[in-house]
Amino acid sequence: MSFLLELWAFMRNRKKFWLLPIMIMMLLFGGLIVLTQGSAVAPFIYTIF
Repeated sequence: MSFLLELWAFMRNRKKFWLLPIMIMMLLFGGLIVLTQGSAVAPFIYTIF
């Protein structure tokens, strides 16, 4: 949790708020890959990309 607080403090102090959407998308895609890795939905997810 301290990592997230430090990251937020860095973005707030340096005015790097444009990094927030990039990090959110990376987390969403990473979670999507982890969750669908062993499921029957995986072939359909991979055809999107």
